[in-house]
Amino acid sequence: MDVAVVGEGAAIVVPVHGIQGTRSVWMPVARELQKEAMFILPNLRGRGQAARGLSAEDYGLGAFADDLSDAIDSEVRGRPYWLAGWSMGVSVALEYLSRSAMRPPEGVILVSGTAAIREVRWFRAEDEESLLREIAAREQCLELKEAADHDAVAWTWQAIRSTDQRAILERLDLPALILHGSQDTDCPSSCADSLAQQIHGAQRQMFIDAGHTLPVTHADLVAKAIRRFVDH
Repeated sequence: MDVAVVGEGAAIVVPVHGIQGTRSVWMPVARELQKEAMFILPNLRGRGQAARGLSAEDYGLGAFADDLSDAIDSEVRGRPYWLAGWSMGVSVALEYLSRSAMRPPEGVILVSGTAAIREVRWFRAEDEESLLREIAAREQCLELKEAADHDAVAWTWQAIRSTDQRAILERLDLPALILHGSQDTDCPSSCADSLAQQIHGAQRQMFIDAGHTLPVTHADLVAKAIRRFVDH
């Protein structure tokens, strides 16, 4: 595993990164809340120093949920915690929450994500060479300080692009906070609407004129929303 811990506060938050990012996407938020929370930040496989897979079969949502489960078991050690996900991390969090044997969090924070990846098009290319070019271009567009291996991203997209997790949402029985940018072109605001409508009691907060990378571009506002959610 490749896990970092930031902060020394009482609340424990386990955030999950997206398809092209690493845990670094959550670092600005973790630093904003370091006196109030402890962030346990895993890198999923194919990112940072985490294990590498050999094909698309190693990069499905179930495999990522296994990575997340290992990090929670190892680092949380039975204590209360809050689960967060950004972009694809929302899908990984939902996959984890769908498992009956997992230890449930106190609540879940879903940032810039969707329960139906099949309805978004992060990449359009079908052949490998064109897909790798798209991956490199999107990496630059998102202005990621650290990024996943390009082959890991390609295999991940092949594994998850047809997934639909909406059936999970109505079964969720825990506090949920949905944060989304109104100008998000990777996961349009309708994705947030769908999450809010299908998760009973979910809170939704839209960031006007914000795009997809909220934990980086709006770290202070995301931290403020998480602080208020966790304190309640």
